[in-house]
Amino acid sequence: MIESRLRLVDLLAALSVATDLGMGQPPGTALRCCLLATGLARSRDLAEDDVRSVFLGTMLRHIGCTATAAVEVRVYGGNELVSRRAAQPADFGNPREMVRLTLSSGQGAGLRRPALIARSIRGDVRHGTEILLSVCDAASVLAGRLGLAPEVQDCVAQQFERWDGKGPRRLAQDEVSLPARVGDVATQAVLFLDAEGPDAAVAMVEQRAGGWFDPEVAAAFGRVGLGLMDELSAVDPWSALLEAEPRPVEYIGEPDLDRVARCFADMVDLKSSYTVGHSAEVARLAEGAARSLGLPEPDVVDLRRAAMLHDLGKVGVSSVVWEKTGQLTRTEWEQVRLHPYHTERILACSASLAPVARIAGLHHERMDGSGYHHGLRGAAIPVAARVLAAAVAFRTATEDRPHRQARTREEAAEHVTQDATSGGLDADCVAAVIEAAGQPRPRVRRQWPAGLSDREVEVLRLVARGLSNHQIAKRLVISRRTAEHHVQHIYAKIGHPTRAAATLFAMEHDLLNS
Repeated sequence: MIESRLRLVDLLAALSVATDLGMGQPPGTALRCCLLATGLARSRDLAEDDVRSVFLGTMLRHIGCTATAAVEVRVYGGNELVSRRAAQPADFGNPREMVRLTLSSGQGAGLRRPALIARSIRGDVRHGTEILLSVCDAASVLAGRLGLAPEVQDCVAQQFERWDGKGPRRLAQDEVSLPARVGDVATQAVLFLDAEGPDAAVAMVEQRAGGWFDPEVAAAFGRVGLGLMDELSAVDPWSALLEAEPRPVEYIGEPDLDRVARCFADMVDLKSSYTVGHSAEVARLAEGAARSLGLPEPDVVDLRRAAMLHDLGKVGVSSVVWEKTGQLTRTEWEQVRLHPYHTERILACSASLAPVARIAGLHHERMDGSGYHHGLRGAAIPVAARVLAAAVAFRTATEDRPHRQARTREEAAEHVTQDATSGGLDADCVAAVIEAAGQPRPRVRRQWPAGLSDREVEVLRLVARGLSNHQIAKRLVISRRTAEHHVQHIYAKIGHPTRAAATLFAMEHDLLNS
């Protein structure tokens, strides 16, 4: 169960790790940008409220990154995670850099004729302005829903504005908020630091002063930048971030976590044009099913939040994969199979979210061991994770996908019932989810491992408890000879007793609790 008093920055830092993945950057990049921006702000003796806006606005700079991922794939082609990483450090006010970027990514890659290059650049600028504005608008809305101050909302809304007025909103000089101006310099400095080293970062900031960057902020970086970057290389970003947070430290109540989780969920669901509202509905179904099954209230609450956050790792997989209409390649499937891993690792980074990380990361596990990413089976999968898997399967079945149309709720119920019958999903959890979806509760006939019959499973349960053939016969009101026949038949299916010990042990808990 999650603690009742939660440090807000600990939660938001986890979200920043997800946005790093969504920008094609290594996890922790946003935290390092935040630390550098905060140090730069403090070097200028800014008021603590302004430092807080710099701190939060830089850390959550890319919170709107999912809003246009699918559009970028359709407009530009290629993998948006790759093209974003290439585009981030580019100076869009520099024609030479624009040509280089156009020729190296998306639909412009490989162009050689000047007229085609010019046309591609004009198209990139036109579409790019619309995309940047959409990203900024989404970021501002999400920051507001997280309860962050108007100054932080302005910072993320103006993240692409420039001192020279050549940004998407054409704001210039002091029209651009100070936190956005500081965050611009710090973010670009970290990108150049990682790619070319500290001297290159200092030179880049100096070169862009008066164009992209506020000259005063650039000058301050020139004075303290090398020292700040040296400090940055010597610390653990997560620990340093918690230490650097402007005081007073901000906490939220445990009930507020649902609001934060819903913001995270909606941010993730924007990644694909097919999944808007997906996570919230999965959470509703999972919660209803959990209550129907009689799970303890703390487990129900944790499951609801795990369901809200289960797809957080999806941000790290390109929309090329999520929007593909044809069959996925083996490489693409491996990317898909990794998204629960990313979810689990992102949530585990946060002390506040770690209690729900494991369940969220198990949402594609299957009872027969065919799921991912852990490949667990049977009793190794917690009941809450079985409920979540069933809720995800049902909701996904009712949504359009690039390769198929949405099923009706009746068809979705039949689909997941068949999955339970074949041993993929837990039958009781499927029935509870279907009921939570407003459909008649189905009767699911179980298919036992190794083709065992219901009677053989009864016998195996007793064998697993250590009962003798005589005791089994007495318990089931059958002859000892019949009991011996059943036991021999079971061993014929699952192996000789000396070789079946591991199988029996693995099946025992699942059989006893079924």
